[in-house]
Formats: sequence, structure tokens, C-alpha cells
Amino acid sequence: MLTLRRFLGTLGPGTLWLVAFVVLPAVVMLAYSFLTRTDLARVGGPWTLESWQRVAGYDALFQEWVSDNARVLWRSVWVAGLSTLLCVLMGYPLAFYIARQDARRKNLLLLLLIIPFWTNFLIRVYAWILILRPLDLVPSLAATFLGMVYAFVPFFVLPVYSSVEKIDWRLLEAAEDLGASPVRAFLTGVFPQTLPGLVAGIILTFIPALGTFVVSDILGGAKTALVGNVIQNQFGQAGDWPYGSALSFLLMGVVLVGLWTYARTAGQKGLEELV
Repeated sequence: MLTLRRFLGTLGPGTLWLVAFVVLPAVVMLAYSFLTRTDLARVGGPWTLESWQRVAGYDALFQEWVSDNARVLWRSVWVAGLSTLLCVLMGYPLAFYIARQDARRKNLLLLLLIIPFWTNFLIRVYAWILILRPLDLVPSLAATFLGMVYAFVPFFVLPVYSSVEKIDWRLLEAAEDLGASPVRAFLTGVFPQTLPGLVAGIILTFIPALGTFVVSDILGGAKTALVGNVIQNQFGQAGDWPYGSALSFLLMGVVLVGLWTYARTAGQKGLEELV
């Protein structure tokens, strides 16, 4: 009884929150994916695999296989991947620059990095329309990449900055004393110490970039529709909740497979052993 009380007093509230707002919605969405869309965009019986067949690329109406979902998913993966790469190229040196400043300037730069979060994300995306419209870049794929980098680069910089703050710079000095070039000294003495923040930043950037629909919808238009736009449309204008639920689980599966792969390659060994 005492153990049960301790559990309810400590892990109980968190467990209930996860069950109520994560597990139950996922179960409901999974159940919806096996139901049928009825008239007036409602959901009902019979139970069917039609939505999952459409996710796999089979059109039951025309009785043929199509590749629309594969193209959209592939476009979403490479757009999210390239956006993440741009965030790495921009955010990695920025994290070092912030970490190497004095305390007063460091706090100012971190404040400037966080200030955009004080404004609604949708308003910030719409602001880019006013900025890019004179350059005739809206709608375009370039505007989509710009909006994604702007939106997600803070999520990459902050964990990398945390790792840079913990760097033991004596390893860099030791590598230089042993005759290593500046580049080799950095790669062997500094870069491995930033890997935890680098991996965390990539995960925190790639996952939301993969599922986003606001940036591509507002700045990219119909030509850059991603899987998030398709899902949003199914729950909105199309009113096909079963198909939207199945697509949501497909996206969730892609993310979980990526996280599982990372856990198998790096999570069990530890980043130090991986290097």
C-alpha cells in the first residue's frame, strides 16, 4: 500500500497526463484509421482497411496503385533533411560564437535567440510574406526553406550551445601540442564533445520540420505540399478523418523508426564509444 501511495504521489500525475493526452488520443486516432468516411464528412462503420490501402498507394476507386503518397513523403523527408542541414551549417558556428562571449554579451545573444518565441508562430510566418513579397519569392520552395530555418534554428542552437559550454578546451591544446593541425585538433579534441548537443539539435529540428504544414502552406503554396499539409487537409477541407489518421500513423512510424535506429546505433553504446 505504501509503495502504491508513493507511485501515485510521484509518477502517478505524470503517468495520468501521458495516458490522457498521448496514449488515449493515439488509440482513438488508430481506431479512426480503420473506420469509414460517411456522408457529411462523418466517421462510422464498417471497419475497413481502405485508408491503409490508400496510404500504401492503392486506389480502391480506380483499382490501381498510385505513388502520390510516396512522392509526398519523400518530398517531406528531403525538405526536412535539407532544412536540418541548413540549420546545422548556420547554428553550429553560432553556438560556438555565443558560448565564447563574455557573460553580459552571451546573455544578450541568448535573449535575442529566444525572443521570437514570445510571438505567435503563425504571426511570425506571415511576417515573412511581407519581407519576401518585394523579392517575388512567395510562394516558392526557397521561401519554404527560409521559413523553416528561421523557425527551427533556435531548437538546434540551444542544445549545441549547452554542449559547447561544457567543452574541456585542454584537449584542444593537447592536440595542438602534439602537432595536430587546427582542423585536426578541432575534429579530435572539440567536435566529439559537442556530439550529444549536435545529435539532440538534429532530432529537435528534423522531427518538427518533417511534420510541419504551416510554413510550407503559407510560404510554399501548393507546389511544395508536404505530408503535414496532406494530413491537415484530410482533417480540414477533405473531411476524411480515417485517411488522415492513417497518414498520421505513417508519419509517426517514420519518426519512430528513425529514433529507434539512433537508439540502436548510438543510444546503447553512448556517443563517446560511437566516436
